[in-house]
Amino acid sequence: MIQWLKYMNLTIFVLFFIFYAYQFGYVFVRLIKKMPKFQADKLHKYAVLIAARNESAVIGALIDSIKAQNYPSELVDIIIVADNCDDDTAEIARQHGADMVIERHNLQKIGKGYALNYAFDHIKNTCGIRHYEGYMVFDADNLLDENYIREINNVFDKGYRVVTSYRNSKNYGSNWISAGYSLWYLRESKYLNGSRMLCNSSCAISGTGFLVSSEIFEKDGGWKYNLLTEDIEFTIAKVIEGEVFGYCESAILYDEQPINFKTSWKQRMRWTKGFYQVMANYGVNLFKGIFHKGGFNCYDMFANIAPATLLTILTVVINFSAFLYGSLFGYKVIAITSILEVWAAARNIYFTLFFFGLITTITEWKYIYCSNLKKIVYLFTFPIFMFTYMPIAIAALFKKVTWEPIRHTFVERVTVTNR
Repeated sequence: MIQWLKYMNLTIFVLFFIFYAYQFGYVFVRLIKKMPKFQADKLHKYAVLIAARNESAVIGALIDSIKAQNYPSELVDIIIVADNCDDDTAEIARQHGADMVIERHNLQKIGKGYALNYAFDHIKNTCGIRHYEGYMVFDADNLLDENYIREINNVFDKGYRVVTSYRNSKNYGSNWISAGYSLWYLRESKYLNGSRMLCNSSCAISGTGFLVSSEIFEKDGGWKYNLLTEDIEFTIAKVIEGEVFGYCESAILYDEQPINFKTSWKQRMRWTKGFYQVMANYGVNLFKGIFHKGGFNCYDMFANIAPATLLTILTVVINFSAFLYGSLFGYKVIAITSILEVWAAARNIYFTLFFFGLITTITEWKYIYCSNLKKIVYLFTFPIFMFTYMPIAIAALFKKVTWEPIRHTFVERVTVTNR
């Protein structure tokens, strides 16, 4: 029994390594290669789409940052969907100069995906989706670097029909929770999407800060992705179709992260449930794509939505079962072995996450806007934050999850260090 337990844990460890060893390779790609510099031949016309629900505290600052872009204002229209609002989000958006404010009231179809599609229906019926060459999607709590649109236009102009950007945070230093989110997004930008771009593989969008060609939305008939993680659903669906997403590291946005654990739990519960939904709906075709035209891009996306969660749950189930068996039937050695195996797995995961956090903190040091002491302290709490996904992953298997808005209040602007 003890040898069997050790064998099962070793097998899971090996599977983890097989699935994710390439991400260590991604780190070295970034360390030895520089991001390409793109220069656009044309300034394209864009619509900025923002789905906002009761975002009166932050929507004005985002619109101001769009208005302040180093890009011709006549080529950028700001479209706000005030979605099921019971505050003055719509009025504040108008006061700050939004070009179009669409008010939506539908308590049956709730979520960002439905709000975006409502906007596309309105655009389609007024001027047509192709009136704009591309659509940028932001959350209401975002702020943009003044060169954001000009920089992302440089990549879009080179033929990428979907482009994502560098995601930084407004409130990295608030506490260990906001820092956990922030460090993950910095790592995702630099060492996942950045490396993918250098390897000519497909990047992935993550919630906010991305640009999509009007050609795609016209073909789809709008935004047709309404699972709990509509961004992941969109990414997976398009990668299966063979789309290759681009990444623009010099297009920088600042995002607000939760600071309350209860809020964070609810948000990540929704994300985790959404991952399960995406896997259930697209997993088979995504896996098939690994052996067809999708190739490595499908493998990369499959690795990002499936194995880590499933293998973690399997580890918990196997060792918890062994612990119960050993405790109930007097086999103390088995119970102790299960505890030691869990400890070894946790230790390995901690140091793996610490490595990714460390390399990200070192290379992005001057772009992390908090005190040096906090940068160091939150490096050690980062793996702990990621560990809190484990109970979430298990609970999400059984819990019914619905979309709930996250309240945003952080309006302080950051002092930007140019890349």
